[in-house]
Amino acid sequence: MAALAEQIREHQFYYYVLDKPVISDSEFDKLWRELVALEEAHPELRDPHSPTLEVGGGLETTFEQSDHLKSMMSLDNVFDGAEFEAWTERVLKEVSAPTWLCELKIDGLAINLLYQEGKLTKALTRGNGKTGEDVTLNVKTIKGVPLQLKGRDIPSTIEIRGEIYFPLAEFNELNAGIAESGKVPFANPRNAAAGSLRQKDPKITASRPLRLLVHGVGAIAGRNFQSQSEVYGALAEWGLPVSSRVETFRELKDVTKYIAKFDGARHSLDHEIDGVVVKVDQFEKQEKLGATSRAPRWAIAYKFAPEEVVTRLLDIKVSVGRTGRVTPFAHMEPVKVAGSTVTNATLHNQEEVERKGILIGDYVVIRKAGDVIPEVLGPVKSKRTGAERAFVMPTKCPECGSPLRAISEGDVDIRCSNNQSCPAQLRERLFYIGSRSALDIDVLGYEAAQALLDDGIVRDERDLFSISIDDLMKSEFFMKKDGSASAIAPRFIEGLEQAKSRPLWRVLVSLSIRHVGPTAAQSLVRAFGSIPALGKASAEELSAVEGIGPTIAHAIIEWFEVDWHREIIESWQRAGVIMVEEAKVLDQRFVGMTFVLTGALSGFTREEADEAITSRGGKSASSVSKKTSYVVVGESPGSKYDKALELGVPVLDEAAFVKLLGSID
Repeated sequence: MAALAEQIREHQFYYYVLDKPVISDSEFDKLWRELVALEEAHPELRDPHSPTLEVGGGLETTFEQSDHLKSMMSLDNVFDGAEFEAWTERVLKEVSAPTWLCELKIDGLAINLLYQEGKLTKALTRGNGKTGEDVTLNVKTIKGVPLQLKGRDIPSTIEIRGEIYFPLAEFNELNAGIAESGKVPFANPRNAAAGSLRQKDPKITASRPLRLLVHGVGAIAGRNFQSQSEVYGALAEWGLPVSSRVETFRELKDVTKYIAKFDGARHSLDHEIDGVVVKVDQFEKQEKLGATSRAPRWAIAYKFAPEEVVTRLLDIKVSVGRTGRVTPFAHMEPVKVAGSTVTNATLHNQEEVERKGILIGDYVVIRKAGDVIPEVLGPVKSKRTGAERAFVMPTKCPECGSPLRAISEGDVDIRCSNNQSCPAQLRERLFYIGSRSALDIDVLGYEAAQALLDDGIVRDERDLFSISIDDLMKSEFFMKKDGSASAIAPRFIEGLEQAKSRPLWRVLVSLSIRHVGPTAAQSLVRAFGSIPALGKASAEELSAVEGIGPTIAHAIIEWFEVDWHREIIESWQRAGVIMVEEAKVLDQRFVGMTFVLTGALSGFTREEADEAITSRGGKSASSVSKKTSYVVVGESPGSKYDKALELGVPVLDEAAFVKLLGSID
């Protein structure tokens, strides 16, 4: 369960922060549902910080952070008629005769617009549901987003929730231009929308044809509404873009007809959708149904089944990743599926190929529902001619010729044993160091990484932060035709300099230690405070860190046992890369104590309150029990407050909580 939770957090980071998911939506849904099933079967083992209890996306980014006035929740999903029927039965047990509001689930980027006295004052991404990224300047450039609401009875304060998306026709035009210029096109419209909105220069956002459709409200002051549909009518009157495809129904049979209608028409719309959202329309009934920690119980997303097509498998090749993992992938005849042309699909490992019974030359069924990476489901055996052949995993690395081996007995993955000098691993590791998930170094993309290696500017990571302008003059990639430095050369040197002072957890991530992604790295930095201290930690000390089990602990110890790995640390440290987290040392007054937070605190975000507790040795939990030391209550507390009173657990308001913390900066 811990490993699965960590895997999900990593994929959330790639999806929400980097806008570059590495697995398909359907694969992520499988992981999510597997974790949910395990937690329901073993509730006593559920991590109080499990991703199933949180809204995805609450991870560090390069934008300023700001709190929503009212939490911005996610939606739970159903995937077929039986699951949808089970959800409606649960609703009808709690409320009678609801009106059902149906709307399309746009595959875009969730946004929260704050209007005060009718003026747009702030635009935030969803973030972790409590806190989002401030993208106000960029949102103001989007056509159709009113800077000032018009009309009557406009609330003094209102949060308006919606989805920013990329129209399909404009997306295809943009991608054609990007491909023509020799750059990598966007994988899909959702990535294009997210990438366009997260530009540091609003002029770039303004040049992209982004659009907005609104689908709800958060905090409201100065106006009362009875239903969601009434809100939509008011939003349209005030000049906000509301979908013309929203409908309300009294009968569930009409809801299922609506779902079926748009399942069949999803590829004929002007924007991508991945399902239909069904809501209980009346606010009074919504309040009675309530919500979980991450999603309302009065709404559900009915996600459409991924689209499937058949094409011919021409070959199975392998790629080598940054940790040496060798991954087979299918190379197929180009086929259009879910609005894009597909030629490659991952096959994960040899066991997966054998399990699915796929042969080279087969006609195969592939699935892709607006996802980034298509999935090969299996062969069409009736189309076989006898000329097909089995895939045999290579025994030597296709890039360097070194032996391939499993890391441990029973490991389904095989890896290139030449970690230090395999060209593929080096290229992927350098590229990863430069990425936004690691040190975010300007210019250090795939081509730059290849040039640094091909032209002998670096042997491996050890040399990266010692590069000078003179070194770059050895490479045509960094030079003009007249032999002088191009504009990207000084940008790269400046990017290296800026990367030296990145947060320590990013430095740790950039070392490409197996299993140590952003979430694990942040936990390790909080626990040990420096890279040298981490390198000296025992397996027991590592495993004791929240979210770090024996597998990650073993990988860390194994990495630090390699001489040239330690030389990377030493070389980077000499070059000025931070290796120690600068943190205020606090007394450990909360050791052995458990806190539960409920309601909105005015002086803290939820993450800041958690940090205030854990940095003083305490534990922040999500549920109240007799063992809870204190329940900290903010504005509009939930059922946890009632539970605390029932069990006699001490309750603190925010002022008492601050006093208990002592002096805080």
